[in-house]
Formats: sequence, C-alpha cells, structure tokens
Amino acid sequence: MSSPAPTSFLAQLEAASNAVVNFVWGLPLAVMLMAAGLYFTLAGGAPLRRLGHAVGILRGKYDDPDDPGEITHFQALSSALSATIGMGNIAGVAIAVSQGGPGAVFWMWIAALFGTATKYFTCTLATMYRKPDEKGVDQGGPMFFIEVGLGPRFKALAIMFAVCGMVGCLPLFQINQLAELMDESHQVPRLATGLASLVFVGAVTLGGITRVGKVASRIVPSMALLYFGAATVIVARNAAAVLPTLALIVRRAFTAGAVKGGAVAVAASEAMRIGVKRAAFSNEAGVGTAPLAHGAAKTKEPVREGLIAMLGPVIDTNIVCTLTALVILVTGVDASGNKGVEITARAFEYGIPGGVGRYLLMVAVLLFALSTMISYSYYSQKCAGYLFGERIGRGYIYAYLASIPIAAMWSTKLAVNVIDTAFAFMAVPTVASALMLSPRVRAAARDYFARMRAVDAKTPER
Repeated sequence: MSSPAPTSFLAQLEAASNAVVNFVWGLPLAVMLMAAGLYFTLAGGAPLRRLGHAVGILRGKYDDPDDPGEITHFQALSSALSATIGMGNIAGVAIAVSQGGPGAVFWMWIAALFGTATKYFTCTLATMYRKPDEKGVDQGGPMFFIEVGLGPRFKALAIMFAVCGMVGCLPLFQINQLAELMDESHQVPRLATGLASLVFVGAVTLGGITRVGKVASRIVPSMALLYFGAATVIVARNAAAVLPTLALIVRRAFTAGAVKGGAVAVAASEAMRIGVKRAAFSNEAGVGTAPLAHGAAKTKEPVREGLIAMLGPVIDTNIVCTLTALVILVTGVDASGNKGVEITARAFEYGIPGGVGRYLLMVAVLLFALSTMISYSYYSQKCAGYLFGERIGRGYIYAYLASIPIAAMWSTKLAVNVIDTAFAFMAVPTVASALMLSPRVRAAARDYFARMRAVDAKTPER
C-alpha cells in the first residue's frame, strides 16, 4: 500500500504548504543558521572542547537534589534526545538524500557541528532566565529567556515562538511516518495506528514532565542501541563501499551532481539548503525546542546544562543520521520520491535479508516515534501555557492528542511541510535573541570555569 490519495482539500493544502515552505526555507534562512552557529562556536571558544566536563556532569558528578528544576541532567538530555532522535533520523535523512542527493548529508554534518554551539548558548540561556509558573515551578525556554533576558520590548518575539511552537511541536511527522510504515509492512490501517498511538501517548503525557523524563530516560538508550546495532551490521556487511560513499557525500556537496541537471553553484546551494533544513528537523539546534526540556533541569549552573545540551547534535546528527545515510547509500536502494521511512525500510530490508531488517526497523521506528511524541507533548503544552496560562496549557494536551489520528491520514509531504514551516518561524526568534544575549553566556562561562578550576585545584581526582 502507499500514502492515501489526498482529498481535494488536502491536495490544495499540500500545494499551498509547498509554496510556503519553499519561501520560508530559502537559502537566506539556511545561511543565517550556519552563520549563527559559526559565531556561537567562535564566541563560545569551541564548546566541544569541554566534552570531558560535560560527560562528568551527565554522570551526576555535580548533581544536587536541592537545585531548582524538575528533572536531572540525564533526564533532560534524554527528553531532548527522545524528541530529536526520532523520525528525522530515519525518515528525514531519506528525504534529504531524495531531495538533495548525497551532498545534503555533508551539509547536515556541518550544520550539526555548528549546532553544538548553538544548543550550548540557547540551553544555557534557558536555565539562566527561568520564570516561575502559577505554581511557583521554574520554567525555561526561548519565550522565557526572550521575555526575561531581553525585556518587555521583545515580548513579540516570545509570542511568535510560542504560537509557532504550538504547531511545530505537534506530532504530525512522527505519527505520519509510523502509520505509513505499518501500512506498507503489515497493512495495518493508518487510522488504527493513529488511535493506538493516541492511547499510549496519552497515558504517559498526562503525567507531566516528571513522567515524561522517566519514560524517556528508559526508552532512549534501548532504542538507540537497537538502531545503532542494526545499522552497524548493515554498514559492516557493506564495508567495502563505506569509504567511496563518504567520498561521494563530500564530492556531491559541491558539484552539479548534488541536484540532477543543476548548474554547479545552484546545485551546491540547493544541497546546502536541504541539508541544513533536514539537520534542523533532526537535531533542532536553533529551533528552540531543546531549551524547553533543558530549562526544566535541576541545576544552579546554567552553563552546565548548556554543556549537556551540546551533546545532542553530536549524537543525533553526526552519529545516528550518518548511520542512516550510509545504510541508504551503501545498499544502493532507490531513494527517489518523498517516501521517507519507506526508503529507509527498503535499505534495511536489503541490508539484513529475510525480513529481519525491515522488522528491526519497524521496532526502532515504533520506539522513536512514540518517544518523540511523548517529549513533544511537553513542549507544546509549555508553549500554550505561556500564551494562555497554565490551565489552558494543560488542556492543550487534548488538542495535541487529537492531532495524532488526523496526521496519520496525511501525505508525507504535507506533514513535513507543516513542521518545516513552523520550525522556520521558531528559529528566527530563538537565534536572534540568543545572538543578542550571547555576551551574557560568555560572561557566565568565564565565571563558571574559573570557579571549576579553583575547585579542581583544591580537590584531587579520585
């Protein structure tokens, strides 16, 4: 089976969404995200060199149960990763290769490299400028660091982020791709997949961020290991093709082969645009969703949470997305069209024969999709709560859940276009405000690392 034939209304909506997404995700936005990431990398002194310190934080070396916040560093990272390590890694990469050729993968790598610094800055700000809600619980995220950090004059940017976040954090793409795979592989009606997912996600999300964090911290490691294992087996079975494929990715990033029939400059810029767009979809650096999760972390030190957050793009794009791209390219499956998850499913089926590969992918997709939908529910409620108050924010979960069976029936292109458009409008206020507030992050980092050096000088390693 295939995606359902769109009705006249859905066909018109899809056509309109194509025009909108092509406009908002033009080359200027891709360049803005890359340039901002480069600035954050230079201004932050290449945060990735603090990787060892970040791992120590993640292991709980500096945890204090009396710190403000709701969840641990590990749970915050797990919640953020469960939103980013998802269908963007499996289906999004397939769409990137389909639309932009192998060269798009190279630009995903570059965007992720700069994205580590972007997440470091935005998630540091999310814990630096928290604001108590109606119950007195500190909340963090772009809308809060815009309002508190920049002041009332910039509240329009905070409102812009929250409004677009209510749409961008709906689980449209995740359920759409899960329903497509279940339909293609086992002829399970798409609506049935949507309704079953609604029940499961509702049971978890109605418990709030504490339950979301606990569930995510259990699901994320297992789903990552399953996917890593299966993808690594396929890559190992095709080891002879790996180096030529990596060379092809780099070569096609700058040549006319990046987009069939294009001139060199046009083709390369198109590969970059698509790669950056899919990287934003995958690791969400600069979009502003991760600060919503990291802003709930238990810590008195904003810089610590920024360091934890920067691990996200490394794990998400440079590892998981690269594995997916290699699986698709070394197996040589047809990546034409916009089928998304079905392209990856064919690659897994070819890479591990006997139906085992497709089955393993189906299990991974199920875990990826459900974990992302769980985390996104928290994001969407925070956006609604910021705009309309905590009571309506909590009630927005029902609109969120209602969107699950609806999006299960959509075409892949419509689901992708809606989320891409929302992400573009979320990125503008997030990146703009982070750039304006970046001197404060630099000052906080200088103070933090000076204190850590003093502590390390007095405390011998154990």
